[in-house]
Amino acid sequence: MNVIVAVDEQWGIGKDGDLLCRISGDMKRFRAITSGNVLILGRKTLESFPNKKPLPNREHIVLTNNLEYQAEGVTLCHSIAEIPSVLESFKEKEIFVAGGESIYEQLLPFCQKAYVTKIHAAFPADTRFPNLDAMPEWEIVEEEEQEENGVKFTFVLYQRKK
Repeated sequence: MNVIVAVDEQWGIGKDGDLLCRISGDMKRFRAITSGNVLILGRKTLESFPNKKPLPNREHIVLTNNLEYQAEGVTLCHSIAEIPSVLESFKEKEIFVAGGESIYEQLLPFCQKAYVTKIHAAFPADTRFPNLDAMPEWEIVEEEEQEENGVKFTFVLYQRKK
């Protein structure tokens, strides 16, 4: 299992249910990495997608505590404990945890790689991602500097140390 996220300099990931900043290069990278694979995300993250619908060419596993919640085109799970049995049917695909904050926190211990877009700016944020630079079990294995419309950012691949 892997994680994919965009963070600002303070490891913020969102504000008021939306991304901190939209960078087309980051969106293209997200699409390229996750296309044809499986996303695990929370209900609020799903509802932040265009038309509150799953993204094309991906399987979606949505975690929600709400037993009444319904969403078209997704597999619903009501606890972390349900995920391993659901993932059995996706053995040939890569699994990506795609937010939000509580889903990242709960599933990060099971992840081996983290695809992080570090935006070189600070934004007001009300949700955060754990600071991987402060966690000794994670190491940077790749970095690629980018700039788009005056916004500097870095694609960083972290790997859990063996």
